[in-house]
Amino acid sequence: MSELKIRPIAGTDNRVLVEPNKVEEKTASGIIIPDSAKEKPQQGKVVAVSDDLKDVQPTVKIGDIVMYGKYGGTELTFEGVDYLMMKESDIYAVIKL
Repeated sequence: MSELKIRPIAGTDNRVLVEPNKVEEKTASGIIIPDSAKEKPQQGKVVAVSDDLKDVQPTVKIGDIVMYGKYGGTELTFEGVDYLMMKESDIYAVIKL
Protein backbone atom coordinates (compact mmCIF):
# COMPACT_ATOMS: atom_id res chain seq x y z
CA MET A 1 0.00 0.00 0.00
CA SER A 2 1.34 3.42 -0.86
CA GLU A 3 1.80 6.08 1.80
CA LEU A 4 -1.41 7.91 2.69
CA LYS A 5 -1.65 11.62 2.03
CA ILE A 6 -3.65 12.16 5.21
CA ARG A 7 -2.50 12.20 8.84
CA PRO A 8 -4.67 12.60 11.94
CA ILE A 9 -3.97 15.50 14.32
CA ALA A 10 -4.15 14.61 18.00
CA GLY A 11 -5.89 17.47 19.78
CA THR A 12 -6.21 16.28 23.40
CA ASP A 13 -6.15 12.53 22.61
CA ASN A 14 -4.29 10.54 19.94
CA ARG A 15 -6.46 10.11 16.86
CA VAL A 16 -6.47 7.03 14.68
CA LEU A 17 -7.59 6.57 11.06
CA VAL A 18 -9.11 3.13 10.57
CA GLU A 19 -10.16 1.40 7.37
CA PRO A 20 -13.21 -0.66 8.42
CA ASN A 21 -13.50 -4.28 7.32
CA LYS A 22 -15.88 -4.87 4.43
CA VAL A 23 -19.52 -5.50 5.32
CA GLU A 24 -20.68 -9.07 4.73
CA GLU A 25 -22.80 -9.31 1.57
CA LYS A 26 -23.97 -12.91 2.14
CA THR A 27 -24.54 -15.25 5.04
CA ALA A 28 -22.51 -18.45 5.38
CA SER A 29 -25.37 -20.34 3.73
CA GLY A 30 -25.37 -17.99 0.71
CA ILE A 31 -28.36 -15.77 1.49
CA ILE A 32 -27.80 -12.20 0.24
CA ILE A 33 -28.15 -9.63 3.02
CA PRO A 34 -30.12 -6.48 2.04
CA ASP A 35 -28.54 -3.08 2.80
CA SER A 36 -31.12 -2.34 5.49
CA ALA A 37 -30.12 -5.45 7.47
CA LYS A 38 -26.33 -5.18 7.19
CA GLU A 39 -24.42 -4.69 10.44
CA LYS A 40 -21.81 -1.96 10.66
CA PRO A 41 -18.33 -3.45 10.91
CA GLN A 42 -16.70 -3.30 14.35
CA GLN A 43 -13.21 -4.24 13.20
CA GLY A 44 -10.74 -2.54 10.94
CA LYS A 45 -7.13 -1.89 10.08
CA VAL A 46 -5.23 1.11 11.44
CA VAL A 47 -3.86 3.08 8.48
CA ALA A 48 -2.62 6.24 10.24
CA VAL A 49 -1.97 7.40 13.82
CA SER A 50 -1.38 10.89 15.19
CA ASP A 51 1.92 11.25 17.00
CA ASP A 52 1.98 14.92 17.90
CA LEU A 53 1.21 14.61 21.63
CA LYS A 54 4.42 15.13 23.58
CA ASP A 55 3.46 13.22 26.75
CA VAL A 56 1.50 10.31 25.26
CA GLN A 57 2.83 7.65 22.91
CA PRO A 58 0.22 5.93 20.71
CA THR A 59 -0.78 2.46 21.87
CA VAL A 60 -1.75 1.25 18.39
CA LYS A 61 0.40 1.32 15.29
CA ILE A 62 -0.20 1.27 11.56
CA GLY A 63 -1.25 -2.21 10.41
CA ASP A 64 -2.93 -3.23 13.71
CA ILE A 65 -6.35 -4.85 13.43
CA VAL A 66 -8.59 -3.25 16.05
CA MET A 67 -12.10 -3.61 17.51
CA TYR A 68 -14.25 -0.55 18.21
CA GLY A 69 -17.87 0.29 18.99
CA LYS A 70 -20.56 -0.11 16.34
CA TYR A 71 -21.12 3.64 16.16
CA GLY A 72 -17.58 4.73 17.05
CA GLY A 73 -15.65 7.31 15.09
CA THR A 74 -16.56 9.74 12.34
CA GLU A 75 -17.00 8.42 8.82
CA LEU A 76 -14.76 10.04 6.21
CA THR A 77 -14.10 9.44 2.53
CA PHE A 78 -10.67 10.33 1.20
CA GLU A 79 -9.58 9.60 -2.37
CA GLY A 80 -12.58 7.29 -2.81
CA VAL A 81 -11.84 5.12 0.26
CA ASP A 82 -14.08 5.05 3.35
CA TYR A 83 -12.38 5.50 6.73
CA LEU A 84 -13.26 6.09 10.36
CA MET A 85 -11.47 8.80 12.33
CA MET A 86 -11.61 8.07 16.06
CA LYS A 87 -9.89 8.81 19.32
CA GLU A 88 -7.49 6.10 20.36
CA SER A 89 -9.53 5.73 23.55
CA ASP A 90 -12.53 4.63 21.43
CA ILE A 91 -10.64 1.47 20.43
CA TYR A 92 -11.58 -1.48 22.63
CA ALA A 93 -8.94 -4.05 21.62
CA VAL A 94 -6.10 -4.94 19.27
CA ILE A 95 -6.53 -8.33 17.62
CA LYS A 96 -3.43 -10.52 17.56
CA LEU A 97 -3.25 -12.65 14.42
